[in-house]
Amino acid sequence: MKNSNLPPWDSADAAASRPDWQILTQKTVFENPWMRVESYDVVAPTGNAAHYGVTRFRNRAVAVVPLFDDGTVVIVGQQRFALNTYSWELPEGGVPDGEDPLEGAKRELAEEAGLKAEYWREIIQMDLSNSITDEVATGYLATGLTSAEGALDDTESLEIRRIPFKDLLKAVINGQVRDSQTVVCALRVHHMAVSGELPKHLINAILG
Repeated sequence: MKNSNLPPWDSADAAASRPDWQILTQKTVFENPWMRVESYDVVAPTGNAAHYGVTRFRNRAVAVVPLFDDGTVVIVGQQRFALNTYSWELPEGGVPDGEDPLEGAKRELAEEAGLKAEYWREIIQMDLSNSITDEVATGYLATGLTSAEGALDDTESLEIRRIPFKDLLKAVINGQVRDSQTVVCALRVHHMAVSGELPKHLINAILG
């Protein structure tokens, strides 16, 4: 019997009625400590032959929304190598296999923002680029913030700013902030405020 609590576009229900991808050949073409690139010859669900390259990540991505009681949030800025652009983002990073994502998020918050949090809440799960990678991410809301000691990675040079959450949201909407985890987590927290999922003082601080 179909679960009436599921939306009509439930992915598990949709997948059950369709054929899967068939793998004909598979080989690893590149590998390093962070990722592996694999090449596949496949048969698509349509029955047609295809070739796919997939990047498989060894780490789970995590992002943290460090939200203060006054409605401000901490973001970090850094020059990103792949796009060669300067990016404003929430504190975020990678969590190795076998490590609790929450523990990894706590480490990233301390390392990148110099903060620790009394209260943590998982707010979203994401597939970051599901057409060519298997990278998944978890977003957290962190409140009850105080100072903490942390050490940056030896390739990181970060600028830290504490800004009103509404300014981060505006930067997301106008495209000034483009990092996918930051965009999704900021919109999710705003939705939580609008829908009453946050404590009243945080709702007032975010929406006031």
